[in-house]
Amino acid sequence: RLSDWADHLTTIFPEARIKQFMEMRGADGGPWRRLCALPAFWVGLLYDQTALDAAWDLVKGMDAQTRDELRIAASVDGLQAEVGGIKMIDLARQAVSISTAGLTARARSGAGGLVPDETHFLNALQDSLETGLTPADELLARYHGDWQGDLTRIYADYSY
Repeated sequence: RLSDWADHLTTIFPEARIKQFMEMRGADGGPWRRLCALPAFWVGLLYDQTALDAAWDLVKGMDAQTRDELRIAASVDGLQAEVGGIKMIDLARQAVSISTAGLTARARSGAGGLVPDETHFLNALQDSLETGLTPADELLARYHGDWQGDLTRIYADYSY
């Protein structure tokens, strides 16, 4: 039955799943200040037609192999990844810039009108672009640094 197949599909976890909505699974958690960054990033890219067109222009010349190699390289080298002359940090800067423009165009205010739009949610991503470090890079630095290899420290330092 089709309903059995639909139930089965809920047990797989690719980077994106199409349900009655699009589920983006790139990062399910992390420090408090990053929780809204990824949803805001996708809203900025997908909910504004100009941003959506710009995002497509950014990647439309890439073939499937290049996209897959970028995905894999990002999982190993983070923002320092490079594939076929494409530097991940440059690609990320462009994508975040497009998302920022999309959120600005949406102009959805928050905090009772005190915040003009949703771009502030991207601050954590902007910080990563400025330092060139991903959250994983930061965790590894702490693990090899002040945590002195004690992984249990992650619970005290990253619980909320």
